[in-house]
Amino acid sequence: MRIVLAPDSFKGSLTAAQAAENMAIGIKKVLPEAQIIKLPLSDGGEGLVDSLVGSMNGEIRRELVSGPLKVPVEAYWGVSEDGKTGVIEMAAASGLTLVPQEKRNPMFTTTYGTGELIKAALKYGCTKLIIGIGGSGTNDGGMGMAQALGVKFLDKERGTLGLGGGQLIKLDHIDISGLDPTLEKASILVACDVNNPLTGTQGASAVYGPQKGADGEMVNKLDNGLKHFAKIIRRDLGVEVEHVPGAGAAGGLGAGIMAFLKGQLTPGIDLVMDMVGLEKELAHCDLVLTGEGRLDAQSVFGKVPVGVARRGRKFGVPVIALAGSIAAGAETLHREGITAYFCIIDAPISLTEAKERAAENIQRTTMEIMRLINL
Repeated sequence: MRIVLAPDSFKGSLTAAQAAENMAIGIKKVLPEAQIIKLPLSDGGEGLVDSLVGSMNGEIRRELVSGPLKVPVEAYWGVSEDGKTGVIEMAAASGLTLVPQEKRNPMFTTTYGTGELIKAALKYGCTKLIIGIGGSGTNDGGMGMAQALGVKFLDKERGTLGLGGGQLIKLDHIDISGLDPTLEKASILVACDVNNPLTGTQGASAVYGPQKGADGEMVNKLDNGLKHFAKIIRRDLGVEVEHVPGAGAAGGLGAGIMAFLKGQLTPGIDLVMDMVGLEKELAHCDLVLTGEGRLDAQSVFGKVPVGVARRGRKFGVPVIALAGSIAAGAETLHREGITAYFCIIDAPISLTEAKERAAENIQRTTMEIMRLINL
């Protein structure tokens, strides 16, 4: 039996590569002769660098950059074997996990470090950048990123704005004359895992602001700031970003990359599946195992298991999904091509214990799935 393993990460527990490895261990305990192909995936968030660098025979590099609170953090990015393609996860420099719970406030957090990673990749000589924008701890519309790359944001007195989403409402003028000139020769793809517009009830602030520490008053201020930001971008740069699907991803970083870097937004899961050659393996396999931390009704919107299932359906290959939790609406995923799904938790346990036991739970659940298939 030829089996493709194509999971996303189980966030807070296992990387996509670790999830695939534990699936493989479970398979081998039941079917030691099975041929296993591991293709760990990402939807544009955590794991993007690992997924793509592996497929490009590249390497991971590390940089000391400004974190979301301007405290230095060691971030990573990837580069292809030929040195031409750089892969960046904004979460490595500006992610929510880098902000302690008690300090989460998107009025102040910044994407400046993401800009520093982009600058490092350009300095290395990369002419193509793939930027994953999931998992952010910011709501600054990408202003911090642009500041790191030489853009000046000025108030009415022509003073320079500070950092954070709370500064956007003060913006009066954008000066791009100092923008890093190497960007002119670079093509930029943005791996995006959501379709939210920049502003409004489905925008960056309203939907994702609360998980980053924003209360109701902050959400309104941040949303008004992004509306004003979009207005100034439209006036000074001639670029419309406010209502573009995906512009609201990562606290508006999607909009910022479009406006200042001329980046193209694309569904992250499709980009990754194409680059790792998933369909080539699906064409001659017997079974696919995928999975991630949670399956629910929202999984149809750009998440890895459904992306894999839709591709698997093209080839008539059964796709089985594993998840740390399964919530209301998951039954709709059968219509998307998921043949069956299984929760890896077999008894009531704490979240901490669930994370600690994720590896053994994936192995055990995979073993039982293979025993059933082996009938």
